[in-house]
Amino acid sequence: MVSITALTSVTSEQLVQGLSPDDSARMLAALDFASDAYGDKVCVSGQPAIDFAVGVASTLAFMRTDVETRIAGLMFELTLLDTAQAPIIEPRFGHEVSELVAGVRQLIRLRELTQTQGPQGAASRGRNAAQMAVAQVETLRKMLLAMASDMRVVLVRLASCVTTLRYFADIKLFNDMTCAYGRETLDLYAPLANRLGIWQLKWELEDLSFRFIEPEAYKRIAKMLEEKRMMREGFVTSSIARLQSEMSAAGIQAEVFGRPKHIYSIWSKMKGKELDFTDLYDVRAFRVIVADVKTCYTVLGVVHNIWTPIPKEFDDYISRPKSNGYQSLHTVVTAEDGRPLEVQIRTQEMHGFAEYGVAAHWRYKEAGGSNFAGQKYDEKIAWLRQLLAWKTDVADAVVGQEEQQREWVEKLKSAALDDRIFVLTPQARVLELPVGATPVDFAYHLHSDVGHRCRGARVDGVMVPLNTPLKNGQTCEIITAKGAPGTAGPSRDWLSDEYTVATRTRSKIRAWFHAIDMQETLSHGRAMVEKSLQREGKTAVNLEALANKLGFAKVDDLFLSVGKDEFSLRHVEQALHDTGEPTEPEDAVVLGKSKASSVDQGAKSGVLVVGTDGLMTQLAKCCKPAPPDGIVGFVTRGKGVSIHRTTCKNFAEMRAKAPERVIVTEWGRAGSDTVYPVDIFILAGDRQGLLRDISEIFSREKINVIGVNTQSAKGFARMTFTAEIGATAQLQKALNAIAEVTGVQEARRA
Repeated sequence: MVSITALTSVTSEQLVQGLSPDDSARMLAALDFASDAYGDKVCVSGQPAIDFAVGVASTLAFMRTDVETRIAGLMFELTLLDTAQAPIIEPRFGHEVSELVAGVRQLIRLRELTQTQGPQGAASRGRNAAQMAVAQVETLRKMLLAMASDMRVVLVRLASCVTTLRYFADIKLFNDMTCAYGRETLDLYAPLANRLGIWQLKWELEDLSFRFIEPEAYKRIAKMLEEKRMMREGFVTSSIARLQSEMSAAGIQAEVFGRPKHIYSIWSKMKGKELDFTDLYDVRAFRVIVADVKTCYTVLGVVHNIWTPIPKEFDDYISRPKSNGYQSLHTVVTAEDGRPLEVQIRTQEMHGFAEYGVAAHWRYKEAGGSNFAGQKYDEKIAWLRQLLAWKTDVADAVVGQEEQQREWVEKLKSAALDDRIFVLTPQARVLELPVGATPVDFAYHLHSDVGHRCRGARVDGVMVPLNTPLKNGQTCEIITAKGAPGTAGPSRDWLSDEYTVATRTRSKIRAWFHAIDMQETLSHGRAMVEKSLQREGKTAVNLEALANKLGFAKVDDLFLSVGKDEFSLRHVEQALHDTGEPTEPEDAVVLGKSKASSVDQGAKSGVLVVGTDGLMTQLAKCCKPAPPDGIVGFVTRGKGVSIHRTTCKNFAEMRAKAPERVIVTEWGRAGSDTVYPVDIFILAGDRQGLLRDISEIFSREKINVIGVNTQSAKGFARMTFTAEIGATAQLQKALNAIAEVTGVQEARRA
């Protein structure tokens, strides 16, 4: 195969290589048209436009692309230099070529938008600038793929990059422009060629870019390679001859050749592994290509018989292929002069897989690459590589069979990565969003406050509704409400599929409304407590101390509990008067008569006062204990022993004031039909039939409800039931069932 770098002059035969007679005629006609149309026009790089266009087309011919791709490579620069030429592309060369040219122009526009705000611009921002830069480069790579609805557009862009770099190298132009172009190519386009498996192009893009980014390092390594070239080539040649002699004696047929030396790869290894040039294994290296796997291991034995292997440097990627499917035998041996020599052994099929478009080298070649892409994205990239490899096979085996060629083209055209879209900010920052994302999703992806204050959007400079689906490559600008952060908020309509598709967006919107509801509840509870204090003439009371006295860590917790109707103001009033145990609120509504065996109606509670007989006991209404709750007694004045749950806040307050009145109690044996009243709190979305559904569960579990208090506000129902149970196990079963009712968000014992 002729190397791309050997294409110093382009002939018409090279441009039509691999094409059918009809397609060859189309290509030559396009070349004649381009020669006249370009005239003496010059590219931005300074290269004559016709030379650039022919260079792009020749590179695409080397990659065995179809005639439409080659013509698009020949024509897209013309439409950039003279926009009046764009309308004539379709009538003269067809719709397909016109679409390809338009796609390349879109990618050029992307470059213009991002070149000042890409990885270099990110390098000066924040502590995590390096990570941001790497992530932005990765996003740009994926955006390139996603924007190209026809993947051949990307191939044309890669060909144009290498053509420009070759021109810079030919004229030996070293300045800020060539350095910036080299950096962009090394960060973006060389890895993209790598991912698509176009290895020959990838190596050349890297070496040419490195030449302009680090000219001194490039010259130093090139000089070292040249100084040792004669000695190295002589050694490799003699080593190959010796190996071929040994293989011939063993009856093995194989192709043996030296590995190409890529300056950027050598520099990367020297820098990454802190190795000296002479210590690099693959500076002196060759490959052995054989017919089958069995022969690979036979050759390995021959190599290890001739030279001494270095055990730690042997890798068997045939029996244990890399995760990307790469297969080969790698071994490093000590040669006669005591220096290392690397040998790679593989079959012809493995060699084609590794070199020409399928093996996913980027997973271990690119720093951090394994963290950038999900499994689905990887699978699509692998499929693209297979398509490219299949195209080479088709071109080699069935040249002229246009049906197979067209089938490949159609598959390649449909290979766009359409599960994500990539949209730009006005500052050319690229955001990755799900397909169907709207300006609302875009705003919340920028920042939560931008999303809350979003009131409109411009897409590519045009005002659009907030439910407009965004597309790849568009620039979106968010118009926000004026005022301080937090003064504006989202619309509840944004929670619908029409306005948002990202789960992250909806979570942020829900969080905003939840915070607003909590604030309203807090304000409502504060107003209720303050009214109660005014009625009692206690407006000067220390609210923090009052909250602590009632068992709350802070006063806002008290306000919230009162606002949610989970804590009665009677407790507040009782604490203000400090007359002992708080009295209990009466049930707002009675649903049914209590059973005769209820402890509220005089039935034995089953409570034993340890060490004492005959004391009157009563279950406290503030916490309503029931077996097998942990309980404790408090001796009241004139009412016997009040039985509380050990976790009761009121009991904790009374124990702090009069610890001598606390008495140990435990559950004894009550009647078989004894029931105990307990309070159940339920929070649910308000709807018709909610009370009926909950009542059916109480009925099914044979739980008698003797009272209920409900309140509806802001679309939510807060319900407190007083029910009679035999034990808490019966209650827990009912709570589990209630939690499954549609709309119920919380169901617990109060």
